[in-house]
Amino acid sequence: MNDLAPPVTLLVVTGMSGAGRRTAGHALEDLGWFVVDNLPPSMLPELIEVSRERQFSRVAVLLDVRSRSDFRKIPEVFARLGETGVVPEILFLDASDATIVRRQESVRRPLPLQGSGRLLDGIQKERKMLAGLRGSADLVIDTTAINIHELTARVAEAYAEPDETDLTVTLMSFGFKNGLPIDADMVFDVRFLPNPHWVPALRPQTGLAQPVSAYVLGQPDAGPFLDHVLGVVDLVRPGYVREGKRHATVAIGCTGGKHRSTAMVEELARRLGAQGVRTEVVHRDLGQE
Repeated sequence: MNDLAPPVTLLVVTGMSGAGRRTAGHALEDLGWFVVDNLPPSMLPELIEVSRERQFSRVAVLLDVRSRSDFRKIPEVFARLGETGVVPEILFLDASDATIVRRQESVRRPLPLQGSGRLLDGIQKERKMLAGLRGSADLVIDTTAINIHELTARVAEAYAEPDETDLTVTLMSFGFKNGLPIDADMVFDVRFLPNPHWVPALRPQTGLAQPVSAYVLGQPDAGPFLDHVLGVVDLVRPGYVREGKRHATVAIGCTGGKHRSTAMVEELARRLGAQGVRTEVVHRDLGQE
């Protein structure tokens, strides 16, 4: 190995078929990453050697379950990479079963593990095979309710300027009536606050509007709640970084994701930004009410 070669950052992009893996790969290419699609996992050590020789500092590999037997060797391969000083970071793309079915039917292509069975059978087989990688992922992005452009923006936010010394916090507002976000690391509920929906002048507006924000943040319990969430983030940040997790998603939910959760997420982003924490804001359900 060339001691003068730059260190290599390896990002493994994986996840469910139809969840946006290729879109993420294109976004990474646009950010200057060297991207390889569908490389057998056993060839990752060789890829790292080539990357060092050519002085590629940021390498992304798109992995799926097409190389089935080879796919099961991933833990062993990751251990070998660790011995060379490379600890892969994992980006996992997920989506609901219904979303995957709709997307696959629109492109008229079967899933890799579907065989002659039903589409849903292939989805369940794939989820089972990918469970270990999903559990080890540094960042999980649920693409169920986002489009290609929103996914590209989230990838750019996470990987445009890699900083391995601190945690990037994604703050997500959502509505409980639309389901829990499956990619959240922490979930908080602000339905205990008075709902601006019942104030006629505020109902048409969102939590991004100053009158709604002032109403929500002006509630007696809003300040202590925000202090509590900030305290939890401060508590877990060093541990997440120590364990090699460089991204965390904090989800704040209200009934519909329009007023309370949106206003609270914006205020949390402002406060965390003032502390120097790198943040990303996602309003999952805004506009769907």
